[in-house]
Amino acid sequence: MKQRIWIVLLLVFCVGLVCFGAYSLCSTKHEPEVSTAAAADQKAPHIAGLDRVKALPSVESQECEYEGFRLSFNKHNRTPNWVAWELLGSETYGESSRSNKFWQDPDVEGCPTTNDYRNSGYDRGHMCPAADQKWSQKAMEDCFVMANMCPQDHALNAGAWNTLEGRERDWARRDSALVIVAGPIYSAEDRQTIGGGVLVPGAFFKVILAPYLEQPRAIAFVYPNMSAPGNMQNYVVTVDEVEKLTGLDFFSALPDDIENEVESKSSFREWNRR
Repeated sequence: MKQRIWIVLLLVFCVGLVCFGAYSLCSTKHEPEVSTAAAADQKAPHIAGLDRVKALPSVESQECEYEGFRLSFNKHNRTPNWVAWELLGSETYGESSRSNKFWQDPDVEGCPTTNDYRNSGYDRGHMCPAADQKWSQKAMEDCFVMANMCPQDHALNAGAWNTLEGRERDWARRDSALVIVAGPIYSAEDRQTIGGGVLVPGAFFKVILAPYLEQPRAIAFVYPNMSAPGNMQNYVVTVDEVEKLTGLDFFSALPDDIENEVESKSSFREWNRR
């Protein structure tokens, strides 16, 4: 009798071990799947340095870093050379309210005041838009620094430029993240100034990179500083063309083969797919 009892107990013990092992194995397999998905939801992958832009040594530049974006400021033009930021798809759903408090940064040499734009006929045109900074109240307030502004024709600011900004947010949600750089384009003919010497650009550029796709891609736009009629695709250029116009070097943190590929092509049809 005792022998039978021990045999039964041994069988129960063995069955328990098997069940425990199976449960542990299932739990071990399940946990990484959950954590990987959670990590993917929290933040897109990151390539350091994509928001850094190279310029010729002769270009006057004071680089400044704010919450959510960085810029290079030109004290002679009193406008930025460029403004760069990464826009995650998740950041487009932020709830921070628009600041509308324009401010002068005393640490930026030549930074304009709001008085420089008063009665000038030009808007204080954001290069990094407020709607891209809704994810953080600090970022929202920082993007109203006057170092982020350029004299911009109201028809462009409220029209085609604003439409492009909205499309960028759609693309960021679709592609998980974008790196965007915007700024003014000056030529020798651009001599008009407002206020205390803020130089009015003849045009504006924007270059956009989707770096985390299986096949990264880029697109660029150039808009004259005036009403920009017609379709958005009429203003599409390559990143290479913007580099020739501005003397700037974008996305140098990418491997050379990928950089050369994405900067030489610009397909609005491909970008506009849903």
